[in-house]
Amino acid sequence: MSKIYLGLVHYPVNNREGDIITSSITNLDIHDISRSAITFGVNKFFIIHPNERQKEIFTKIVSFWKTDLAKYYNKDRVEALTVIDFLPSIEDSIKKVKNQDGRDPIVITTTAAKMDGQLSFSQSKRLFKEERSILLLFGTGNGLTKEVHQKADFILEPIIGPTLYNHLSVRSAVAIVLDRLTSDKYKEE
Repeated sequence: MSKIYLGLVHYPVNNREGDIITSSITNLDIHDISRSAITFGVNKFFIIHPNERQKEIFTKIVSFWKTDLAKYYNKDRVEALTVIDFLPSIEDSIKKVKNQDGRDPIVITTTAAKMDGQLSFSQSKRLFKEERSILLLFGTGNGLTKEVHQKADFILEPIIGPTLYNHLSVRSAVAIVLDRLTSDKYKEE
């Protein structure tokens, strides 16, 4: 099975009006997505943000969880945060994976929107048979920009529930996508 890397993109992402923005990191995303990442065997979870001040906030949060007090308080969270790293761009995350694994990863973007040519969860299983690693990109704000999707190797189909409502938190979407991509339930058709 291919190695899985995860990127939570804060720039470039869209706002509600479709403008390209930079979103802020959140404590909940750091903790919850790290726990999902380690549960589903992700090699590395990248917080992707170009702003140095946001990196300082990230470092402060993660540094607390390296203290003895944190280890006493919640050792499981401390373990989950061992999988996280901060990088300034999507390109830097691709380079980091390439430096670790020797090849460019297969880049798969995610979205809540239906788009032409999207890869189904069951079709994605064939990618896990490749020798190349997989980099899954999730957008904050109102999702990744069309330019990010255009540069990707594949765009994953959206998570569709039984209702018309389709606006999951990114934390929930990550957990569902990782479950579907690593679960035997979604085997290649």
